[in-house]
Amino acid sequence: MKRSPVLIVGAGPVGLAVASALWQRGIEARIVEAQTEPHTGSRAVQLHPPTLRVFREVGILDEAEREGLRIRSTSYHLAGGRTLRVALGTENEPLMLPQENTSRLLEAALERAGGRVERSVRVTDVATTAGVVTVKAETPHGPEAIEADWLVAADGVRSIVREKLGIDFVGSPVSTGFLLAEGRIDGALERDAVHYFLGRTGSVVFAAMPGDRIRVSGAVPDSHPVTAEGVQQLLDERGPGGITIEDLDMVNRFTSQERIASVLHTERCFLVGDAAHTHSPLGGQGLNLGLQDAHNLAWKLAGVINGELHPRILDTYEPERRQAAEQIVRATHRFLKVFTLGPAAARVRNTAWRALEATGLLRRWFVPLLAGWRVHYPDTLSERPPHGERQADRLAAARPGRLPEPGLRAPHWVPPAVVDGPPGFRLLTLGPADGGADRRGRAFAGASPVLLRHDHMVRRSSGFLLLRPDGYVAASGTSPAELADAGRLLARIALSDPSTTSGREGA
Repeated sequence: MKRSPVLIVGAGPVGLAVASALWQRGIEARIVEAQTEPHTGSRAVQLHPPTLRVFREVGILDEAEREGLRIRSTSYHLAGGRTLRVALGTENEPLMLPQENTSRLLEAALERAGGRVERSVRVTDVATTAGVVTVKAETPHGPEAIEADWLVAADGVRSIVREKLGIDFVGSPVSTGFLLAEGRIDGALERDAVHYFLGRTGSVVFAAMPGDRIRVSGAVPDSHPVTAEGVQQLLDERGPGGITIEDLDMVNRFTSQERIASVLHTERCFLVGDAAHTHSPLGGQGLNLGLQDAHNLAWKLAGVINGELHPRILDTYEPERRQAAEQIVRATHRFLKVFTLGPAAARVRNTAWRALEATGLLRRWFVPLLAGWRVHYPDTLSERPPHGERQADRLAAARPGRLPEPGLRAPHWVPPAVVDGPPGFRLLTLGPADGGADRRGRAFAGASPVLLRHDHMVRRSSGFLLLRPDGYVAASGTSPAELADAGRLLARIALSDPSTTSGREGA
């Protein structure tokens, strides 16, 4: 029996993203899927800018841009006729792309890297020991026992892997059901925008889609008809008026849950995507959250298997992605409350939104929140005490130009690294062209225990950012002593004796 370095269960977008990233890093991961054919349908369509960075790294961004539609603005239509239109700006613009397109592009990237999806493989049991994961599966050729060094469960909300590992899915159903429809409408609406109609009797969301199509969604009672007439009723009661349905490609009603797995990493197994967490669909966060799981895990797992990083780096997956999931579940829960208020509370909400727009907070705070830039991690790599949630929120909103703390995303003023292949660790020094920061940075990179790219950015004040492969800040500072601390951080996560690695050491 050939033992795989990594087995990925589930070939939706998240599983495919993990597999593509691993194959691009030289890891011959095996990916299996219970369904006989690729998933079809629009499903999750809104891809936020941090996710588009993942697309760029796996080489599918240009194709996705050609097939998708960029959203340039968001309009909040308040009862009484007032509209708050927010131009998102390039750094916050999502791409609308049906999920079946996303899956197809990711699978093509996987195949270009040398991998392939094995379909009609249904997992029936999972067992772990100190050194191996054994998965029992039904395949087209009969039962098979698959051995792997590591297992990644990307098999959805009803994850069989999560069930067999005995991991609880903690949370509860969302009490509100949603009507979802896609098709073409006749009416005067900006076509490269998302429109939120915040009426006194309920809300409805219009999202532009590729091909001159529109997605319509809104919270509805169980009795609401799931028909074209029911969609038209929703538009007439909550929309701006003057909008009629031309034809629908799809209309259905669905419910959701707010749950996070009690464990995201146990022994040699990791949960990603909907197997790890699920929440209300408002804000289009779900697939983005899962793809960021993939982004977080792939470089760590590849670094351990390739003998570059100490297995302790894998222990950072759980606290980082749990905090991210908790932030998104809280945010989407609040969105749901905001969009399902009664008439009296809706008037208060609309007054508050006008205040947000007048003070600029709608553009400076709410838009980056929806775009995913405010998701932050605890400081897992250094030995400093972790920041509390409230303090981290303040750090996330730090004034422009301030060096971000560990656990925050690299700021937008950081230029993208020009690299061939997947990104690695990066040291960005800041300071005058003829100052010492550049020299110290070159010496630091040359002595680094992990492969480290160094770039210098000319600025009046000196400092540095140590960036992780996923674009988060590992360390920052302005002094040589702080740079030395960053060196010790890299030494802690590097594998001290590469000769001992096989990718099969315990984590």
